[in-house]
Amino acid sequence: MFDISFGQLLLVLIIGLVVLGPERLPIAIKTVTGWIKVLRRMSAMVQLELNKELKLQELQASLKKAEQSGLKTLTPEIQESIDDLKRVTEPLQKEIDSATKIDTETRTDKNTP
Repeated sequence: MFDISFGQLLLVLIIGLVVLGPERLPIAIKTVTGWIKVLRRMSAMVQLELNKELKLQELQASLKKAEQSGLKTLTPEIQESIDDLKRVTEPLQKEIDSATKIDTETRTDKNTP
């Protein structure tokens, strides 16, 4: 992930030992590893949300394309499938919109004193 060789890692540990001392170095290492775990978890969640959004947009684009292509004589089975897809995507879109709204409100609340 960080592309650090063993020698570079050893140098950082020695500098950390000199700067922080032997008592505070383990605590600092635990803190940094905790931050890294949180960052990895957050990036995985963001990636998952982006994948969901992309799939939803692909579904919506294919639905619009099918509607615009003038397929008025669709068989009832295909039309039923399209209606089912619309019903499935609507709650997902609402969930994504509400999550985005909550995230925006949370960021706004954190920025206000």
